[in-house]
Amino acid sequence: MKSVLAILIGLLVIAGGYTFWYGRGASYLSDDPAACKNCHIMNEHYDGWLKASHHAVATCNDCHTPAAFVPKYLVKAENGFWHSKGFTLDDFHEPIRIRKGNKVVLNENCIRCHEAMVSEMMAPRGHPHEEIDCTHCHIVVGHGPAR
Repeated sequence: MKSVLAILIGLLVIAGGYTFWYGRGASYLSDDPAACKNCHIMNEHYDGWLKASHHAVATCNDCHTPAAFVPKYLVKAENGFWHSKGFTLDDFHEPIRIRKGNKVVLNENCIRCHEAMVSEMMAPRGHPHEEIDCTHCHIVVGHGPAR
């Protein structure tokens, strides 16, 4: 029984290691925006970012992950899981959509970077659960104009 368990664990480690290598997993630990286009579905987003106004001042991680170290890598791990699952099982929406939790992170980063400019808009706005959605009006800022 122990040898069967050892073999199964070994196979899992080998399969996981191969998947990490094949999917260029180590690249996702960096802040290099090119890592985001390891999957072909992100090519249009990457190309849009190259043409967008934030290209000179922000990378993918600046907008799409929290600034603090631990939350940043927790979000990266969660996104990595969902992206891997979606691409492996071919069950992702195309065009790819931002999930609710990621949109919260994105909006928090917009507000953090542009705090001086938006501070007056951040005053209490009626209903306490009313959410700010920066991309509602500024959808092309991060990824350039839609084609």
